[in-house]
Amino acid sequence: MKTALKSSMKLGLLTSLYFSQGLPFGFFTQALPVLLRKQGLSLPAIGLANLLALPWALKFLWAPVMDRYGSERLGRRRGYILPLQLLSAALLLGLALPEGSASVPTLLVAMLLVNLLAATQDVATDGLAVDLLEPEELGWGNGIQVAGYRVGMIVGGGVMLLIFDALGWRPTLVSLGVLLLVATVPVALFREPPSRAPRSTEGSLGRWLREALLYWVRRPGAGTWFLLLVLFKAGESLATGMLRTFLVDAGLGLSQVGWMLGFVGFTTGLLGALVGGALVHRLGQRRALLVFGTLQAGAVLLYAWAARGGAGLAVLTLVCGVEHLTSGMATAALFTGMMGLCRAEHAASDYTVQASLVVMATGGAAAVSGFSAQALGYAWHFTLAAALCGVAVAWVALTFPSPRRLAPSPPGAVTTRPITGG
Repeated sequence: MKTALKSSMKLGLLTSLYFSQGLPFGFFTQALPVLLRKQGLSLPAIGLANLLALPWALKFLWAPVMDRYGSERLGRRRGYILPLQLLSAALLLGLALPEGSASVPTLLVAMLLVNLLAATQDVATDGLAVDLLEPEELGWGNGIQVAGYRVGMIVGGGVMLLIFDALGWRPTLVSLGVLLLVATVPVALFREPPSRAPRSTEGSLGRWLREALLYWVRRPGAGTWFLLLVLFKAGESLATGMLRTFLVDAGLGLSQVGWMLGFVGFTTGLLGALVGGALVHRLGQRRALLVFGTLQAGAVLLYAWAARGGAGLAVLTLVCGVEHLTSGMATAALFTGMMGLCRAEHAASDYTVQASLVVMATGGAAAVSGFSAQALGYAWHFTLAAALCGVAVAWVALTFPSPRRLAPSPPGAVTTRPITGG
């Protein structure tokens, strides 16, 4: 049952939660590669560091447990979110304690732990979003989700580079920890209304876990949708996995990269997510995926053009802005479809299974991006990434003719909202 909270309150709460996820993730995946490249680390080694985001791909394993068990006093979702965010902030502040900069092994361990905490928080947050949002609010809600997360990533990546360049290591990590604590205030003040727990609480936990995960395996039409989840963001991730190193190798300094990602990326990424979320309902799911996916492929191809032409700062800034804009639109369209397929009683696990596939694909693409860029050069690397984006668009066009609906749920399953074309 949906809650009666005002839309503005729901969106404000979700914005703070997704910002909280993106903030440390942005630092470790955007700022840290730039710093490591400045220290001379190889492209393959920087690319392989993306494998430390593995908890985001595996979170579907513990999502059903979180759907089944929750704190009655703190709230079914809030009982997980609040302590996880406090632990993340404590970890970041702890990294600031030693004099000087942390060693590379310490940073990599911290990156793995922060990913584990944020990925687990994401399970509860996604479940809370499905609990709170009405069907007509899904477009805006997913726009806010993408915008909040991207803003967090850009602040954690771009703005923190500016702070690091000006003040050094300790102020950067203290800023990260304090920002995360500030973003925790809305959920600390939030009083979560009671939500319905899953019906299938009988029997062993192992049996219940299998039933929760096998729901998707048995559902007709899920394979087509799952392949789209794998394809849709993989090409962009292959490109952006080497974007920061490309900017460094193009001669940009830390402040220039930080400004480009922190201001230009912030503005255009936020705009793209909000516009994309607002237009999904008007365009329809299929048309939104086609239009925004095509724009995303074209934007990635602009990176190849910039790499071939020896582009200067102004051109690189423009291309970066266009890519962030179209990426935000495409992600909002994809996430809206994912959320629309969640069963109310299994919201966290249903959404997480889909999100884990996306993360596996994007994480795998980012992990091999260094090998691709080193073997092909930046221009052909970005061309290959754009072609992969085009394959995803072609898959939508070929397999989701309008109007298209995912096949009905198996007998006995909770009714889901279908994906619609048009």
